[in-house]
Amino acid sequence: MTSGIREAERLSASPASALAQSDERQSQMTRKATATDSAPPALGPYSQAIVAGGLVFCSGTAGIDPATGVPGDGIEAQAELALRNLDSILTAAGTSLQALVKTTIFYTNAEDFATINAVYARFMPDPPPARSAPANVVLPRGLLISIDAIAVLPSA
Repeated sequence: MTSGIREAERLSASPASALAQSDERQSQMTRKATATDSAPPALGPYSQAIVAGGLVFCSGTAGIDPATGVPGDGIEAQAELALRNLDSILTAAGTSLQALVKTTIFYTNAEDFATINAVYARFMPDPPPARSAPANVVLPRGLLISIDAIAVLPSA
């Protein structure tokens, strides 16, 4: 506890020094975008994934066929495509679905939860990652599902 107090006193005594140290830490952290043609391109100004601090942060991955650019027909097809796309992005980043620690599933119809859960279970490791699943979300382009995720990179 006292070390935290000393740190707070040090920072309040020298704000310019604290900002310089913060800038130095940020410049030491690498942030690398990852992208693959095996998944649909980003639909806006974001990356498919960012690798930083030994983790891979994947943007919302939709149920779009990367070869045609067309969403799958129905929730089951879109859920499977979204998970295959997520797997492709993780592979391009140097990790896999087996290394997932957190996912968030956004979907448009709460009645689709059982179907989504069944498809999701086929792709997830044991134990499965932590997960959130907000329903009744409005997604662009008539999409029914989007899944974002965080995975761990293997140790070097």
